[in-house]
Parts: sequence; structure tokens; C-alpha cells
Amino acid sequence: MARFLPPLAAIRAFEAVARKLSFTRAAEELGMTQAAVSYQIKLLEERLRAKLFVRRSHGVVLTEAGQRIAPNISEAFNLLHETLDNLEHAQHETLTVSTTNGFAALWLVPRLDSFRLAQPQITVRIETTDRVVDFAQEDMDVAVRAGDGKWPGLVAVKVHDVYYAPMLSPQLATAIGGVREPADILKLPLLDSQNPLWTAWLCAHDLPLDILERQSSPSLGTQVFSAPAAMDGRGVALLTPTYFRRELAEGRLVQPLAETSKAVWAYWLTYPERSRRLRKIKAFSAWLMAEAGKDAT
Repeated sequence: MARFLPPLAAIRAFEAVARKLSFTRAAEELGMTQAAVSYQIKLLEERLRAKLFVRRSHGVVLTEAGQRIAPNISEAFNLLHETLDNLEHAQHETLTVSTTNGFAALWLVPRLDSFRLAQPQITVRIETTDRVVDFAQEDMDVAVRAGDGKWPGLVAVKVHDVYYAPMLSPQLATAIGGVREPADILKLPLLDSQNPLWTAWLCAHDLPLDILERQSSPSLGTQVFSAPAAMDGRGVALLTPTYFRRELAEGRLVQPLAETSKAVWAYWLTYPERSRRLRKIKAFSAWLMAEAGKDAT
């Protein structure tokens, strides 16, 4: 016996309302009027002989029947989008990556040539920002974020932990007879003193925090700027050693104290659950993890 599905437009309207929990926002996404969305939902409810939504003052909520079918319908639409995307982009794809200025400049961009060689059909477009990206509102495929990896509705895969240590120019270290213990750092200007990592570092070494109040250096906000300032001899910067291996090897920077500190946050690759199976994201994630593994060796 033939199986007759409800109209696709009605199922599509249901999926959007179930995801947004709002007829208004679903209508905006679908390019329909709210009345048209309501009509499609009514058709579906009549076909299924079940109430799917209950209106509330702040929006709508799914009924038990709606909750039962929503995950599978959402998954079906994700699979449909993935199938069509894979067909459309079989020859060429663009992956849009949102990340911070520092991570892009110091870690990601210098490594991208290897990804281009491995995945020549995927073009990576990087957008840098320090704010958290809203995947529902912005045209981003993935983001590399600093945090604890807990973002509801997102897949979060750790790229790497963040370790840091005081670094400075060899000339500045020589000017005070060398830096042999943490307390020697207090004899020098501290770059980007508003960086909370300075507070953590001073506390970890039982050093006074009021030294930060006496600093006059501007808030640089990223190692991209504090590292050149340190190499110019303007002060001591808290930097990630793996980001500056060349500068350390060439003697433009020195790390006088062997011990490194670990930040309470890490860098994570994040993307929406619905994008988990996209080929370009799986390829980028695998490459990113392989590159991060090289730092650990």
C-alpha cells in the first residue's frame, strides 16, 4: 500500500517552529507570513490528527506528540540539506571560520598551507572577532573559541590547552643582571598588565598584585601585539611558548623561567550539532586535531 506523507511545506513549517519555538521567527526564516505558517501547521495537525503546539504568552511549546516527532524531522531536514550541499559543493566548497585575531595570526594562518594541500577543493575564509559568534544569525561554518567548551547546542572539540610564561628581549634581561627567579620579573615593566593571566601568574608565585596597579603600559589585548613590544625591549609579556618557537630559537625572545603556567581556559573548535556530518567540517576538524597533536610531540 502506498504511503502518503503530509505536504512537505507543512513539515518544513513544523520543523522551523519547533526549532525556533516561535511562529513569528519561523515565518521570518521561511520567508512566509505568520498566518501562512499557522495554516501549514493546522494542515499538518489535521493530517496527523494530533495537536503539535500549545500557545503560551511568551511563544509556543511542543505538545507530547510534537516532542515525539520533532527530533526525527529535524534530523531528516539536516540530512536533506547535507545531501544537497554535498552535491552542490562536490567540486568546490568554502569553509568560513570565525576566530580571534591572536589565534588566527599566531596559530591557524601559519599552518593553513598544509590544509590547502590536503583539501584543495575547500577554500578557507577566516573572519576574526573577539566576540562569540551566533551560528543561528551569522553565516559561519565553525568557530575557534577560547573558553571551557560548554556551549549549549554546539559540538566543542578541544584544539589545545593554553600555556604561558613571562618572555622578554635578551637585552632587557641583561639590563637587570638576568632573570633567575619569579620575583626578578617585578623589576621590569609588565606589558598588557590588565590581562587576567598576570593576576593568575602573580598569585601562583606568591607575588604582590599591587604591582599591576603601577604599570603604565596600554592594554594590548592579544599576544599579536604584546610579543613585538617584548622583542623591542619595552617590557615583559606573558606569551605561549609554542607560538614563538622561531623567535625563541633566534634569540629575539627569551623565556628565563622554565616553568609554564596553564590557563583555566582552552581553545575549542565549535559548530552546530546539525553540521556534524558536513564533509568540509569533518575534514577541517580532522586536520585541526592533527596539527594540534604536532605541538604535543
